[in-house]
Amino acid sequence: MGAAGVARLHGLFAAYKPPGLHWKHLRDTVELQLLKGLNARKPPAPQQRVRFLLGPVEGSEEKELTLTATSVPSLTNHPLVRGPAFTSLKIGMGHRLDVQASGVVVLGVGQGCSLLTDMYHAHLTKDYTVLGLLGKATDDFREDGRLVERTTYDHVTREKLDRILAVIQGSHQKALVTYSNLDLQTQEAYEMAVKGLIRPMNKSPMLVTGIRCLRFAPPEFLLEVQCMNETQKQLRSLVHEIGLELKTTAVCSHVRRTRDGCFTLDDALLRTQWNLNSIQDAMQAAAPRVAAELEKNLRLRLGTQQLQGPGWQGDNEGPSPALEGRTAGGAAVGKGQSCS
Repeated sequence: MGAAGVARLHGLFAAYKPPGLHWKHLRDTVELQLLKGLNARKPPAPQQRVRFLLGPVEGSEEKELTLTATSVPSLTNHPLVRGPAFTSLKIGMGHRLDVQASGVVVLGVGQGCSLLTDMYHAHLTKDYTVLGLLGKATDDFREDGRLVERTTYDHVTREKLDRILAVIQGSHQKALVTYSNLDLQTQEAYEMAVKGLIRPMNKSPMLVTGIRCLRFAPPEFLLEVQCMNETQKQLRSLVHEIGLELKTTAVCSHVRRTRDGCFTLDDALLRTQWNLNSIQDAMQAAAPRVAAELEKNLRLRLGTQQLQGPGWQGDNEGPSPALEGRTAGGAAVGKGQSCS
């Protein structure tokens, strides 16, 4: 049971985190359900041991006792004697989501935890849908935060919003080229930039690789954001900055991650699917895609290192102070988020 059950529990899978649930509670719940599934499996038949038991002599009318060799089951490995066979598992959490956010989170089990580190260093992009609300500002950029200001928004149009989003995307793409240390004078580097394949070589602030408006129905507007090295607080701050650029104010009412690397909403297991069989199947299905994504990123990093400009200083070089604050579009840029 032990070898067969744990052998398949190595890899990555995605789960859907609902709003209001802390990521630690999600991880602990998954571990509990996996342990319950492993320990619920039928234990193997107990080993037989030869014991010499004292008993009467067969066929004798006298009350004589003798030792008789008897085969009896050994109960030393019985669950009621030893306790549960599995009491803990190594489970890691990838890019986290805060309590208010929802969406795709990637977890690693066993040796899959090392793959989480590889995915983190790969700087894979993630997709979010962000719901904004025009007309008010709060202290933490969330809709339920402490109200700071109310403003009018009748002058805001879809065209103005699209124009601001285009400026933000352009400024972040320039920052991405800076942090990738690529020399765009070469044809290879230019083609990588056009295809959207360049990645930062070192730590970087939040970088938005794509942003567009999916729905504009004032006071609400729905954005689709593709980014890397972000936190959910930075995404809410981005909504606030967009409101300021539109000469009004805006708060973020919801943040939902729809993709994390090669994992999408279709891959994410719901709470009712957080069990041993579903997680094993999900890890097996994701293994080829994870391997292909990491191999692709390795080739890109090797190619990027060959195309780096002469000013590259290695991993110890800090980010440019000019990019630490706001971009040209007014969008806030902050520190990236690490995996656990």
